[in-house]
Amino acid sequence: ADGSRLAIVDAKAATADGAVAEAWAILGMTPKLMVASDAAPRDGWEARRFYDYDVAANAKRAIAARAFRKGKEWTAVVFDVDQAIAEKRGSQFGKLSQRLQPAGYARESFAGRTAHKLDDARLRQVAGFVEQMRREFDVPGVAVGIVQDGKVVMSQGFGLRQLGKPEPVDGDTRFMIASNTKALTTLMLAKLVDAGKLDWNAPAIGVYPGFKLGDADTTGKVLVKHLVCACTGVPRQDFEWLFEGEKQTPATVMATLGTMQPTSGFGELFQYSNPMAAAAGFIGGQVAYPGTELGAGYDQAMQALVFDPLGMENTTFDYAKAQTGDYAAPHGYDIARKVQVMGMGLNDTIVASRPAGAAWSSVNDLLKYVQMEIDHGVLPDGSRYIGEAALLQRREPQIATGVDRHYAMALAVDNSDGVTVVDHGGDMGGFHSNMMWWPEQKVGAVILTNADEGVNLRGPLKRRLMELMFDGEAQAEATAKAAAKANREGFEAFVKLLQHPADAAALAGLAPKYRNDALGELAVTRKDGKAWFDVGAFSSEVAGMPQPDGSLAFVTIDPQALGFQFVRADKDGMRKLVVRDGQHEYVFDEVK
Repeated sequence: ADGSRLAIVDAKAATADGAVAEAWAILGMTPKLMVASDAAPRDGWEARRFYDYDVAANAKRAIAARAFRKGKEWTAVVFDVDQAIAEKRGSQFGKLSQRLQPAGYARESFAGRTAHKLDDARLRQVAGFVEQMRREFDVPGVAVGIVQDGKVVMSQGFGLRQLGKPEPVDGDTRFMIASNTKALTTLMLAKLVDAGKLDWNAPAIGVYPGFKLGDADTTGKVLVKHLVCACTGVPRQDFEWLFEGEKQTPATVMATLGTMQPTSGFGELFQYSNPMAAAAGFIGGQVAYPGTELGAGYDQAMQALVFDPLGMENTTFDYAKAQTGDYAAPHGYDIARKVQVMGMGLNDTIVASRPAGAAWSSVNDLLKYVQMEIDHGVLPDGSRYIGEAALLQRREPQIATGVDRHYAMALAVDNSDGVTVVDHGGDMGGFHSNMMWWPEQKVGAVILTNADEGVNLRGPLKRRLMELMFDGEAQAEATAKAAAKANREGFEAFVKLLQHPADAAALAGLAPKYRNDALGELAVTRKDGKAWFDVGAFSSEVAGMPQPDGSLAFVTIDPQALGFQFVRADKDGMRKLVVRDGQHEYVFDEVK
């Protein structure tokens, strides 16, 4: 019904571009190319090229292409998919990508290999690689920590806490850890399970009668474990807290969750929801401290059950405390692709949903957590912090995210390389991080970064560690370098689509104020031929972006909020703006 189509073609063409054109011809399409970039060789392919297209926001389509070469033969993949389908079925597209390999190719496996000791020579290679990537991706500051066999073998800072200031990053520098908070939240829940105060399989509404998700039928199906499994079909729906964060409280977060509905069946697809994870933490707080305010109960539970017993003295939800002394500032690109210190307005919006992603921490603190995970709940002094069963239930697969990859309870479990690695990442504005551990090898690592491009360091670091531990094929460096080049090309292509400043007549046609019931008010201010959109939680200058269908979008260009598209959709004399995420559309109406 949505006309979603995908074609995989063993092409006759001798080039990547020719192969992709051949595939599009089968679908009868010639989409307008925005940028094409080469990716590093991988998975048996000797060359790979990725294509992104200039697609009108109103089309609500995900249109892309990939070309892969083995020998002289090219295989092309093209897809023209409804945006909501692409978002909802992202894990299935990922699985297809994993399975697309040349005939006869056998994926490298580290199964049965003994991990090398990460000695001084190997750790120097890790440090050199991190510093090389930090520079390649324009990240001002990075902190990396590694444990092996119960010892911290690396705790090191690279670069600066804040651009323009001299203070270096070190192992105690606090960063926002964003969604890594979720794993700490489920650890708090596991402590309650271990104490007999909570059951993973108990209905959420039975534990906390105020819980609601969509209708009564959906609400009744949700068990405690479902709140953190990304397996209930509740889609990503973040605009409510991103746009209205300054007005949100834990109580309003819970109320808003009650209005959300799953878009796929229980256990059918991986769909990641921040409000669901927030609810898990708040409910845990009520089990631990009945009758407290939702946020206060959660904060007390995390302090008493997680931070204090693990000795995580540098980990906090107190933003005033977090941003004093040794802490990192967030950074991002402006549209000239210059790195800037970004405002915290957008990041502050997660506070009301803090179990999902608001903690600040350091490498040294997070290594204490990772070591406890590796040691199955035993602390360095030999005392037991948590029962093994309650802890490890959090790693049991709940939903597939790819081939030999699953999401558990706010932990991702990946067996695709022949060894098990458990990890989770975190992403907020200017803060991107990851913590990972190889349980059988008793190795763990943490990486914290203070720029949006830092997201690109996580996968290559994980790969580089496996190369050094298991004598793996050298891929990490080539992958990172190709990604950095592709990012530069993609950013340049994006900026070419912008009008900055936006067309004067278009700016003059904007209403002074708009409103959407779910996202609140949007105020427009103008000065010196430029315009700013202020949604309350954040404000950003906007550029124009003419669309292929003749419509016009206004795009936020402030580093903290780069890329939100508001499409002008005036109708019947009323001025309107439309903003969309993967599966939702929000119309802002002019306030008369």
